[in-house]
Amino acid sequence: MPPTIMLKHLLASACLILWFAATLTAQTEDAVLFTVKGKPVTVSEFRYIYSKTNQDKADFSEASLRDYLDLYTKFKLKVQKARDMQLDTVASLRSELDGYRRQLANSYLVDKEVTEKLIRETYDRMQQDVNISHIFIACDRNAKAADSLRAYNRAMNLLKMIKSGTAFETLARDSSDDKSVKDNGGNLGFVTAMLPDGYYTMEKAIYAASKGSVVGPVRSNTGYHLVLVNDFRPARGEVEVAQILVRKDKSPEKNTMQRMRIDSAFVMLKNGAKWDEVCARISEDKVTAPKGGYIGFFGINRYQRTFEDAAFGLEKDGDFSAPVETSLGWHIIKRVSRRPIGTFESSKRALTERVKRDSRSELSKQSMIARIKTDSRFQEYPDVLAKWSARQVDSVFLTFKWKADPSKPQDVLLRYNDKTVYTVADFEDYCVKTGRDRMRGAGLPAAETIQRLYKNWSDEVSMQFEESQLDTKYADFHSLMREYEEGILLFEALKLNVWDKANNDTLGLDQYYKANLSQKYKWEERARVSIYTLKTDDPKIGEKVRQLASKKPAVDVLKKMNKKTEVVTVMEKLYEKGKNKDLGAFWSAGAVTSIKSDAGTKTSFFLKIEEIVPPSSKVLSEARGYAVADYQDYLEKQWIDELRKTYPVQVNEAAFNSLVKK
Repeated sequence: MPPTIMLKHLLASACLILWFAATLTAQTEDAVLFTVKGKPVTVSEFRYIYSKTNQDKADFSEASLRDYLDLYTKFKLKVQKARDMQLDTVASLRSELDGYRRQLANSYLVDKEVTEKLIRETYDRMQQDVNISHIFIACDRNAKAADSLRAYNRAMNLLKMIKSGTAFETLARDSSDDKSVKDNGGNLGFVTAMLPDGYYTMEKAIYAASKGSVVGPVRSNTGYHLVLVNDFRPARGEVEVAQILVRKDKSPEKNTMQRMRIDSAFVMLKNGAKWDEVCARISEDKVTAPKGGYIGFFGINRYQRTFEDAAFGLEKDGDFSAPVETSLGWHIIKRVSRRPIGTFESSKRALTERVKRDSRSELSKQSMIARIKTDSRFQEYPDVLAKWSARQVDSVFLTFKWKADPSKPQDVLLRYNDKTVYTVADFEDYCVKTGRDRMRGAGLPAAETIQRLYKNWSDEVSMQFEESQLDTKYADFHSLMREYEEGILLFEALKLNVWDKANNDTLGLDQYYKANLSQKYKWEERARVSIYTLKTDDPKIGEKVRQLASKKPAVDVLKKMNKKTEVVTVMEKLYEKGKNKDLGAFWSAGAVTSIKSDAGTKTSFFLKIEEIVPPSSKVLSEARGYAVADYQDYLEKQWIDELRKTYPVQVNEAAFNSLVKK
C-alpha cells in the first residue's frame, strides 16, 4: 500500500476512534442514573451536584458516591412529592422563583467583554485629574427635537467664535448658562473619572484631548458643553485629615478676633502643643472637635479648592497647615494619612458596581442586543411599522385618548429564529404601558415618538427573548435554576409534611418523647440558688445581710431588712454544676458566696446555695427544642419510607459504575 494511502487510513482510523470516544463520553454523561416516578436524573446532573456539594472532598470513590446517591434520591423524592402537591403552582413561590431568575439572568444579559473594557477604561482614566473650563448651553435630554437642535446650533456658533480667536473665558461669562460662571469664569477646576452619571460623553472627550484644546459640543443629560482642557496632573487619590475650625462672623470686628484666634492656635501647635488639646479648646466644629477634629478620607472636588489644595499639599503624615480660609471660616488641617489610587484588582469590584449603575453601561447593553439579533437571525419589518405609524393621528396618539386596537392586529414586526414573533398588537400593548413616555412627545410629529418607542420596545423584546433562551444556551444557568426551584419546593414540602407537624402535633410529640427520649436528655447535678441583690454597695450593710442569709431563710431576711424601705431583693434560680463561675468553690448546701459590688450602679449581690439537686431526667417542657428536632427527624424518616413506596427509585448500576474512579 502506498505511504500516502496508508497515512490516510491511519488518520481516518484515528478520527473514528476519537469520534467514538467522544460519542461514548456524551452518551455516558447523558445516561439516566436513576428515575423517580419516571422522571430521569442523568449522570451529568448527578456529577455536577456531587462535585459542587463536596468540592475538594469529591473523590468519586464508590463509598462517597453511594452516600451521596442516597442523599440525592431522598432529595428528589421530596421534590416529586412537592410537585404532586402542586406546590410549584403556588403564586408566592412562583413569584420568588421569577425574582431569582431575573436576578440570575442579569449576569448573563450583559456583554462581559464590553463591560470589562469600560471598567478598565475608567480605571486608566482615574490615574489622571483633568483641569477643565466649560461653556454650558442648557437643554434637557428629553427636550423636543427642535429645542435640542436650537441648543446644538447655539453651541456650534460659540465654537466658531472660539476658533476665530474669542477668549474662552470671555464667551463663558457672556454666554454660559452655568450660574457659577460669574465666580469662576467657567473653570471647573480638576475633575477625575468617573464623572457623574450622564457625563460619559464629556469624560470620553476630555480624556482623549490634549492640553489646551477645546472639545465639543458634547451632550450630557442637562445640555451641551464646550470644554477647554486646561491641564493634566497625576491623580491625587485620597487624603485623610483632621481640622481645627474657627468660623467666620458677619461682623468685621468679630472676624478680626476670630482670625487672631486661629493664628493663636497655629502658634501653639508650632510651639509643640498637643493637637487634640488645641482642637478641643479652639475648634468650633462641634461634630469633629471631640474626635480630635477627625474628618476622614476625601478626594478631589469634595471641599472648597483652598481647603483641598492645602490638605493635599501636606507632605507627611502628622504635618499641619497654616490657617486656610474658606467661605466657612479658617482651618488648620492635619494630614493623618494619604492613599493613592489602588491597583486594578483591588479597585475592580467597586468599579464594576459603579459602571453597572452608570448610563455608560448602555454601551454593553447595545452590544449585547446586537449579538442577540445576530445569533437569533433577527428580522424586522419596517414597512409594517411604517403603515401602522401612518394611521396614527398626532392629536390622539400623543394623548391619553389613544387606545390599542381591540382586534389585536397580528402583523409581524419582529422575528427571532424564524419562529418567535412579536406583532403590532404586542407593540401597541407596549405603547399603552409606556403612556407617560408616549405623551411626552406632545407637540412633535407622532412618527418621531413612535420611532423612539419602537427602538426601546425592540431592545426590551430582544432582552426578553434572550432571557427565554438562557436555559437551553447555558448549562450552568439551567442547573442553577433547577437547584433553586427544587430547593424552594423542598423547603415548602418539608415545612408542610415535617416541620409544621412536629411543632403542632402536641400529642404525637408527647408520646414520642415518653417512648424514645425520656432518658436521653438529663440534668447534671444542680444547685437551687437564692440570688440576693442589694440596692447599695455599702460593704457593712452587705456583710450584715450576708451573715443573716447564712443563718435564716430568704423570707426572714427580707422581713428584717426591708422594714422601712426595700434594701434587698431575692430571686431563686437553678444552676447546673460548672455553669456559674461564682459558685465554683461553694458547691454545697448552705454555702454563701462573697459579696460583689458594682460601683457604677451602686449595687451589690451574693449567692446562697439552698439545696443540691441530684441528676434527673428532663421533662418535655425542659427539653422541648431538642425534642422537636428529634421528632422532626423521626417524621422525616417515616415520610421518606412512604415516599419510597409511592415512588420506587430505579438506579442504573452501569451508569453509576461509570462515575466511580478506581
